[in-house]
Amino acid sequence: MAELFEATTINGMSLRNRFVRSATWEGLAGDDGSVTPRLVEMVAELARGEVGLIISSHAFVTREGQAGLKQVGAYSDALLPGLAAMAQGVHDAGGTIALQLAHAGNQGNAALTGLRPVGPSPCLVDGASICDTLDKSGIAALVAAFAQAAARAKITGYDAVQVHAAHGYLLNQFLSPAWNTRTDEYGGALENRARMLLEVVRSVREAVGPDFPVLAKINTGDFVENSQTMEDSAQVVAMLRAASVDAVELSGGCRPAGEAFMPARKGKIKIPDQEVYSREAAALCRSMTDVPLMLVGGIRSLDVAQELIRSGLVDYISMCRPLISEPGLIKRWREGDARPAECVSDNACYGPGFAGEGIRCVTFEKKRARKA
Repeated sequence: MAELFEATTINGMSLRNRFVRSATWEGLAGDDGSVTPRLVEMVAELARGEVGLIISSHAFVTREGQAGLKQVGAYSDALLPGLAAMAQGVHDAGGTIALQLAHAGNQGNAALTGLRPVGPSPCLVDGASICDTLDKSGIAALVAAFAQAAARAKITGYDAVQVHAAHGYLLNQFLSPAWNTRTDEYGGALENRARMLLEVVRSVREAVGPDFPVLAKINTGDFVENSQTMEDSAQVVAMLRAASVDAVELSGGCRPAGEAFMPARKGKIKIPDQEVYSREAAALCRSMTDVPLMLVGGIRSLDVAQELIRSGLVDYISMCRPLISEPGLIKRWREGDARPAECVSDNACYGPGFAGEGIRCVTFEKKRARKA
């Protein structure tokens, strides 16, 4: 298993192994998006568990871009002290951390923000659009907002940033014809649909400089009608490489796709052959570019992770729910306990988050309590 636990670098960022904590909504921020001590402790625990790179949250870059309750924000300098505390907490525990930058687009939570969501095109529900369509000045303002949020991450001590263009959020909405029906230079052909994402990446790069890692996360499939194809996604990965992105995380799905194809799919993975949701897409992306690839979705066992790395299919193994269940999973594997992750993919971890208590593995808690 030496390959999984070898040290690597991404644009000067040193990683102790090839395991990545894929970003999620933790539900532990303040109502204004500020980092709390409980959130700092959560990411520090992951660092103590020897996760190579922790990608924290999906930090909204403007207020109307907030998706969920108690979600982390990166939209204001007022949030700098908390952001710095989260980065420092991981560093004190010996870890490395990136801040994911996001905007929910037409999935913005107006009930929380009091602001109307925005998107690339009208999004009709019962005959009326649930969002305002962005004009070119609005697009430019959001491109600038991503860059400003990236600068905040850098000055508060993060080791990298990740631009979130997956899971049906704003940048994914621009990429996908399922949501993007524009007829201007931001719609139609793939090169146009990718324009905003590439403008964001270039603006972020300008804000953080050439020697600061900039990562991106994209969908290899949205799994809704008329969405971007796997071939589209592979071409976008190549575009991101050309635009100076240092590594790309491959994911898939969105809430409108339903439970079977959400990013966090439900259903216990019982055998290794059921693992790895996006293997075929990863192979296509690998064939088109040499950019370092991170793969998330359905990876639960050490042997499967090793095969993905040893075959050269991807360069890093990303996991989310298994690390909610077991923050110390990577350390357990390194120390020789090769049992698969305890996670049963029931998504019960999100229940406490929706209740305002923050995500946690209630299933594993009950199992441990029974053993006690």
